[in-house]
Amino acid sequence: MLNLARELHQLGHGVRFYSYVPRSRARRFGLPDACQSPVAAAVSPLLAWQRLAPRFRPDAREHLLHLALDRAVAARLQACDVFIFMSGIFLEAARQAKHRFGARLWLERGSAHIDIQDRILAAIPGAERPSPESRARELAGYELADRIVVPSHFTEDSFAPTTEHAKLFRNPYGVQLDDFPLLPQRAQGRPLRLLFVGTWSSRKGCDLLTATVTASSDVILTHVGGVTDLPFPGDPRFRHVGPVDQLRLADFYARADALVLASREDGLSIVQAQALASGLPVICTDRTGGADLAHTPALAERILVTPPDDAAALAETIAALSERLERGEPFTPLTDTDRRALSWRAYGERYSAELIADLERAKSALRAP
Repeated sequence: MLNLARELHQLGHGVRFYSYVPRSRARRFGLPDACQSPVAAAVSPLLAWQRLAPRFRPDAREHLLHLALDRAVAARLQACDVFIFMSGIFLEAARQAKHRFGARLWLERGSAHIDIQDRILAAIPGAERPSPESRARELAGYELADRIVVPSHFTEDSFAPTTEHAKLFRNPYGVQLDDFPLLPQRAQGRPLRLLFVGTWSSRKGCDLLTATVTASSDVILTHVGGVTDLPFPGDPRFRHVGPVDQLRLADFYARADALVLASREDGLSIVQAQALASGLPVICTDRTGGADLAHTPALAERILVTPPDDAAALAETIAALSERLERGEPFTPLTDTDRRALSWRAYGERYSAELIADLERAKSALRAP
């Protein structure tokens, strides 16, 4: 959302960003103070609870935090033409924007429709499922919104049974290109070096990664991120690194042959765009949004998609990539045009164009007899 706010501001839109994100962090994303409307003071006790006792009554904390954020933004809301809000959090503020200012309501949903997401998570042992309250708030937001913004075909398709297609706007996330420079292509030695960035969990298909790497004698995997409902393998072919600042990820991309994501449910993992911008191939399931980053033929060549929950297909794809690299068969070099298609600026331009078109359609509808 900070990236979106920055890009819309730089494209000439008047932006006001309501958030408990500190001003200093927003500045690091390039968002000027003049665009910011902090609400941290209204939720500071809940933020302290989240920071100091994250495992104590997390459902209650989430309920109170969302309620407090919603009310804080509603109380501070200024006139706007469009109100862009996170799904599951803001309802009262959105209603206020519509009632007081006639604003168009754009809901941001990064994951699948809450009912589809719950169905997928229900089939994953140990996966945390949405609470009844969060489901109710999600569904209320879908009904309230004029447009629902999603990042991938997977998320878009999950809304198809219940949502008019014209209400949906699919726009794949971007990457800050300066933070992830293009790496030179190089011949691959043995073993193949895979990188997984994200939470080590069943939801991310890490049991499949474990089985695939364990069954291979010439693959090693580095994991960057936290560990939740699955134990991390003790096998020397697996290396674990805890969570790191995203700016440090460029160093890990530089030491990898490919990024791999075996997710069972993922709207669009931004690390895929980062890896692609660095020139790495990406092995992913069709539930990661990876295929939606194939903006150009050179990018499409680097995106290798497998079905979820299919260890054999994952192993076959990894083996085929390893053989290609060992043969010294390079990928088509990425041009500036290829990389720019992955940028947050390109994301913002698509968003801006759709905002303007949507407002024009809304005005035309009001003028119609």
